[in-house]
Amino acid sequence: MKSLKEQLPEKFSGRMEKLLGDEYRAFLESYDEKSYAGLRMNTLKITPEEYLALTGQTLEPVSWCPTGFYYNGSREYSKNALYHAGLYYIQEPSAMFPAQVLPVEKGDRILDMCAAPGGKSTALAAKLQGTGLLVSNDISASRAKALLKNIEASGVRNSIVLTEDPKNLVPFFEGYFDKILIDAPCSGEGMFRKEPSMMKAWEKNGPDFFSKLQKSIVDYGIAMLKPGGMMVYSTCTFSVEENEGTLDYILKNYPDMHVIPIEQQGEGLMPAHPEWVDGPDEISYARRLWPHHLHGEGHFTALLRKDGSGSSVNPGNIRGMKELPEEFAGFLKDSAVTIDFDPARMVVQGDHLSYLPEDMPELGRLRRMRTGWYLGDIKKKRFEPSGFFARATTPDECDHWIDLELQDPRVVKYLKCETLEVSPELENGWYIVGVCGHALGWGKVSGGTLKNKYPSGWRWM
Repeated sequence: MKSLKEQLPEKFSGRMEKLLGDEYRAFLESYDEKSYAGLRMNTLKITPEEYLALTGQTLEPVSWCPTGFYYNGSREYSKNALYHAGLYYIQEPSAMFPAQVLPVEKGDRILDMCAAPGGKSTALAAKLQGTGLLVSNDISASRAKALLKNIEASGVRNSIVLTEDPKNLVPFFEGYFDKILIDAPCSGEGMFRKEPSMMKAWEKNGPDFFSKLQKSIVDYGIAMLKPGGMMVYSTCTFSVEENEGTLDYILKNYPDMHVIPIEQQGEGLMPAHPEWVDGPDEISYARRLWPHHLHGEGHFTALLRKDGSGSSVNPGNIRGMKELPEEFAGFLKDSAVTIDFDPARMVVQGDHLSYLPEDMPELGRLRRMRTGWYLGDIKKKRFEPSGFFARATTPDECDHWIDLELQDPRVVKYLKCETLEVSPELENGWYIVGVCGHALGWGKVSGGTLKNKYPSGWRWM
């Protein structure tokens, strides 16, 4: 059987040898090494220090991401109650770099334009710490299902999840966003080691195909960036056309856009190559992550700023209700949830009750999967809470809380949607079931038995 490096497309190998010269041999030998698995702590819920103290684990940090760590790739991390509680996100280490580079400030309006499956969106949400607005978009409705699940599992209250062609976003958000992240669709050369099937996809649609697509995407992104705003452009590929070539396109066509130095430090972060496209020196401010220089699969990341200053364009805001729905108010009392919900930020769409981010913009007919914090459904004069409602709630916001230790067998039973035995002293009603102080989902107690309300789509398999 051929080794992985022997399976590399001949055209790809030839191009890389020409680019890398003396470094090509080391690059080629990296395909004989194992791929690296990583996880990133969700600081909406826990700090790295708290997680390591809780678990007693020793993990090697990812040098370019303060919340990222390497792990051994075993299923014990994905088959773990703390993972189901949203305490960490499993992510390829070099893919942590783009979101880390974007200098997010509390209150920012942020767009993640090509967001599925959600690794970068959840990282950006953690940096916002519940403030501002995160718009996560992916043109593929099927891919956006994973994005939505990860947003909800991570407890992100202040997000909108859309499934639109980026061009359709521009009329609603022109000059609106403080920060934009474009992790662009690409030929995926940096994933050949981790996912060898990408080689066949590359032979069908390579750099030439994707470079055209990327240029149209950045056109839309720049239109939606406010003056003074910042944008990250990134790919998980090595090709010049998709990386330095795209930056050269931006700089030639948008005189108000500039590549700025990336301050983030870390192992093996190498400058981009303006000489490969005969472009301006500022292209060198971008960073290439090569697999033969670091423990990761590879990435390209550039940070750009738009000239000017001023406030974001306001497209108008949605106003909700004058008072809380009666069914929801009754549920809050029954579940002892103490959050002070503002009725003006509440909307009912069909049966769904959602809590909108502050200053929620008008979205017209844009295709959306979620607007804000989906709380649950109002049906037949009763309120049924969502799993997302629980996941984004903390112990100090709910007095009806059943907290289980990590080794308690009821944790796995709960995650498998089974009925639990609980203390008969608990009063009847709705409770959040948590592990080590972190919410998993809802249950309804009656006479010492908890009827499981964990979402079936999240079930432990």
